Amino acid sequence: MAVADLDGQRIVDLVEGAVDGDSEAWNDLVTRFAPLIVSILARYRIFGADAEDISQIVWLRLVEHLAELREPRALPAYILRTTSNEAMRWFRSSNRVRPYDPQVEQPVQQQTGDGVDDSVLREERRSVLLAALAELPARQRDLLLLLLEDPPVPYQEISRRLAMPVGSIGPTRARALRELRDSPAIAALFDDDTNNQGGGRHDVAALGSR
Repeated sequence: MAVADLDGQRIVDLVEGAVDGDSEAWNDLVTRFAPLIVSILARYRIFGADAEDISQIVWLRLVEHLAELREPRALPAYILRTTSNEAMRWFRSSNRVRPYDPQVEQPVQQQTGDGVDDSVLREERRSVLLAALAELPARQRDLLLLLLEDPPVPYQEISRRLAMPVGSIGPTRARALRELRDSPAIAALFDDDTNNQGGGRHDVAALGSR
């Protein structure tokens, strides 16, 4: 997914618009994040009418609490946690058999509190990281994206592409990482994730590992 597709400010604008009663902003939020809810429920093997019912509950929760979000950029994390919690509540209230993972032939571990599926959360962390990158000054963003390429781009090549002295790469990277770690999008996501073990912070730190 391109960085341009993950404009954190756009999420802020949509949340603020929805809170103010803008129906178009609300509809845009639903369009953007409905696939995320569906993907989480699919991990719990919840489909069809049941998935639709749970999705409606998630959106009702969002309507109730949207104005209370401390950081609108944390909306994806809120949706992840709420959907996961509602899925587990659905299993408990309906006395259904717990979902099974055919790859390991044992029940999927019931998640408590604000826990979410690791693979979904990793993807959302990546999205938030890219959104935070999009808010950096262009020179810093371009440098960090080059540092992420695989195979690694030699410093001499980075210097050529960005017209940046090799000796400036390290200090510029350090400044960019500081700004990235302080980004409201990243801070809100990982500070609110009570089950986080530091994975998101490690994702940011990996940008400066060279």
